[in-house]
Amino acid sequence: MSTTKILPEQETTPRTSHGDGDHERFAHYADKHKITESMVSGTPIRALCGKVWVPSRDPKKYPVCPECKEIYEGLPPGGGDGDGDKQ
Repeated sequence: MSTTKILPEQETTPRTSHGDGDHERFAHYADKHKITESMVSGTPIRALCGKVWVPSRDPKKYPVCPECKEIYEGLPPGGGDGDGDKQ
């Protein structure tokens, strides 16, 4: 004879990231010059949040990665050379 256990009800908290899959749904911040070079050469680059990829899409079609945005906003003001572009 088998017995069935009833587990106590637990509250769930939504997570903003579900692993690597979420990174595909966002536009990421990375060095503007590296984005351009990567798009031409096909060499992967690293976003502020740590995602490594080869940019190939229009970033305006996607929301900004919340991790990249938080890191970018925490950086000291730069020299205005535009190194914080998204892709």
